[in-house]
Amino acid sequence: MRDEDPKAPLRREAVARRDALPPAVRTAAAGAVAARPFPLPITPGAVVSAFTPIGSEFDPNALMHTLAAAGARLVLPVVLGRGKPLVMRTWNFGEPLVASSFGILEPRPEAVAADPDILLVPLVAFDRSGHRIGYGAGYYDMTITLLRARKSVVAVGLAFAVQEIPNVPATPRDAPLDLVLTEREVIELRVG
Repeated sequence: MRDEDPKAPLRREAVARRDALPPAVRTAAAGAVAARPFPLPITPGAVVSAFTPIGSEFDPNALMHTLAAAGARLVLPVVLGRGKPLVMRTWNFGEPLVASSFGILEPRPEAVAADPDILLVPLVAFDRSGHRIGYGAGYYDMTITLLRARKSVVAVGLAFAVQEIPNVPATPRDAPLDLVLTEREVIELRVG
């Protein structure tokens, strides 16, 4: 019999805590993050990758509006298939999104791909060493690793404070976050 992934029970518990937050609390938390000064400079034309939330995930929409108003170009992830990194495609407010085969809303296939300078990363749980738990497919770990091999990029987790756990069991394939933004604080994870 195969041992259970050590992240699986942590994932279930964190999703349950996140799901237990009333929608109004989740909306207020997202608004608080968007209202606070963004901890990184946004130069005109900087490419920021956001995401369309699934279920009770942190909704980055208010923050996306704030960053776009500061001059950021927005991109959203596109899933190419299991075992492949995400591709980020340009998107602007008001443009239609299409549902992928995974049920995630994505830019249309003709949208131009662009490597982000800043990635806003969804997560299920995180710790203060920069590790995160996602849904287990490794899309963001692969993508962050690939992008960091190409250029300097900052990975910023977006989460509710209740998603913090003491320790994420990390593996060599896990790509650490640089920052985590919650409704309570900006958590700086970069060393040096």
